[in-house]
Amino acid sequence: MSPHILMIFLFCLGLGTMVTFSSSNWLLAWMGLEINTLAIIPLMAQHHHPRAVEATTKYFLIQAAAAATLLFAGMINAWTTGQWDISSMMHPIPSTIMIMALTLKLGLAPAHAWLPDILQGLDLNIGLILATWQKLAPFSILLQMQHSSSLLLILLGLLSTFVGGWGGLNQTQLRKILAYSSIAHLGWMLLVLQFSPNLTLFTLMLYFIMTFSIFSMFSLNNSMNINSLTTSWTKAPIFSALAPMILLSLGGLPPLSGFLPKWMIIQELSHQGMALIATIAALSALLSLYFYLRLSYAMALTFSPNSITGTPNWRLSNTNMNMPLAISSSATILLLPLAPAMSSIIMP
Repeated sequence: MSPHILMIFLFCLGLGTMVTFSSSNWLLAWMGLEINTLAIIPLMAQHHHPRAVEATTKYFLIQAAAAATLLFAGMINAWTTGQWDISSMMHPIPSTIMIMALTLKLGLAPAHAWLPDILQGLDLNIGLILATWQKLAPFSILLQMQHSSSLLLILLGLLSTFVGGWGGLNQTQLRKILAYSSIAHLGWMLLVLQFSPNLTLFTLMLYFIMTFSIFSMFSLNNSMNINSLTTSWTKAPIFSALAPMILLSLGGLPPLSGFLPKWMIIQELSHQGMALIATIAALSALLSLYFYLRLSYAMALTFSPNSITGTPNWRLSNTNMNMPLAISSSATILLLPLAPAMSSIIMP
């Protein structure tokens, strides 16, 4: 793809998200989501591989169905309340339909089955956009809505944390594992969305940093499955040593940065009198921790049985841009000491 065409598509991708960010009207928000979807379609299919074309077609059909359902919910709300404002979504029927449409757009359980399958057919760089940037616009709508049913969000959040952990246990493909990791993390955000929007945004930001680190790590090593991780030490030994810490940070283990949002979400749920739900969510994180440990073991403690007769890759000159990966990896591992300052900003 030509660099100029690529820049146009990336600009439209950002434009669609910004239109949704800045709109308080359902029609404008829907328009931003459509611009966003149509801009990423050519990026997904740019390699012309049959698997990428299949994933692109599935993504287009699913996003079109979600957008049609979203517009239908907005029309029902305008019919019942006489307003198109996002913040005026008070009637329970259009509110429930809207939440389910956004659940389909985000890939949350129970409308999650498309995300691992589509992410498996994409390049790692486009998969990173799908797992991070594409979550911003639907989340901005969820943050603006006045939720009439808190039970629905809690049930969707708990189901997503369980599905995200349970679905990744038996996977060998790294992109499918990262898709289930995304489902589990978004479930945590959905649990606390109605109680502390600032905490949800902080968790989303930290999830973006950690996901960028692990996607960049796999892209640097050109790893697509667990078996390919065993040779990563010959390609980038320093990053291979950092990878287990990044994975364990995604799992939420202290003293790494990923522990901070889970800790704060559990604390907020306990303050809201939902200690049982917080306990169930914490137990569901153990499922995700298993496959993070599995990846860490394959990358750091397993060596390929093949004898390497040529020059090791780490002795060759490296032309990859590693500075963004180094910055995001440092933030993924070392942000926990800043927890008091972040807590005072998020929950003053």
